[in-house]
Amino acid sequence: MKAYIYNHPKFKRLLHWFIMSPVRTRPRWYVRMLQFFYVKRGAGSVIYRSVRRDLVPFRKCAIGSRSVVESFAVLNNAVGDLFIGNNSRIGISNTIIGPVTIGNKVNIGQNVLISGLNHGYEDVTKAIADQGVSTAPVTIADDVWIGGNVVILAGISIGEHAVIGAGSVVTKDVPPYSVVVGNPAKIVKKYDFNLNAWIKP
Repeated sequence: MKAYIYNHPKFKRLLHWFIMSPVRTRPRWYVRMLQFFYVKRGAGSVIYRSVRRDLVPFRKCAIGSRSVVESFAVLNNAVGDLFIGNNSRIGISNTIIGPVTIGNKVNIGQNVLISGLNHGYEDVTKAIADQGVSTAPVTIADDVWIGGNVVILAGISIGEHAVIGAGSVVTKDVPPYSVVVGNPAKIVKKYDFNLNAWIKP
């Protein structure tokens, strides 16, 4: 069926229109009503009622056991899969646009943007809105703490037990066991397993 859809552009556009409103750019109400069929939820997971769930059936979305998505967050898998591990917390007013993979025991503060999507802009003879989008996966490993008001750009990987300081803009990969802060985010501490201490780089 997937091969047929991809090989017949007119049918693909019709199906996309049936699933997604082109003006509201979100799943239509009758699709959202069926999300309990195609969004995988682990035992004890919580998604607050005010969360905007722009989750479509032609991409994957899974939320692990005992993970929480807090009020006024946005989950969007329209252009890429979205995975959240176990015992993770997505803070108030977060926006997460796939493709994004978040590990286990990840804590994310308020008003954080994590996006695997970029808009095309290179052709100056066309409006940016007409140039389509590109994607690059964001990967956040286990046991990461992300402070409030952080922006994580497409294609970024964040290693295990890393800390992202509040207000940081992450434009490069973050190694495991490190602390980054600033715009653009830079490493200010690393854990040295020989010294058993956090040290400045």
